[in-house]
Amino acid sequence: MILKQGEKIHVIHRRHIDSDPHRHFLGLVEAYENGLVRATGHVYTVDPVKFQFFRRPERRTRLIAVASGDVLVNILPADVNLDEVVYKQESKSVRVTDGGDWYLDLSELAWR
Repeated sequence: MILKQGEKIHVIHRRHIDSDPHRHFLGLVEAYENGLVRATGHVYTVDPVKFQFFRRPERRTRLIAVASGDVLVNILPADVNLDEVVYKQESKSVRVTDGGDWYLDLSELAWR
């Protein structure tokens, strides 16, 4: 199975045009079947004034078509604390971190 129940994921929604908003999703996999994942977590988006990522407060359950070509899915280590995840600007890159040793460098992705 590609994704297992209980795995933590970071999903980047592909932007089709420059004016599309930056949308990321971090959550916990509840189920996976035939290329669809059901996950519960939080949406992260960019504040257009500060150009910084922030977490939407409401918890959401999403169905994500992982084979659609519209998302990039990163499987996170089991010890990542999803409630502590923040986005930090570091030099010319953006890192996703939970404040511990783990981070995900997004610099290979054009986010500005």
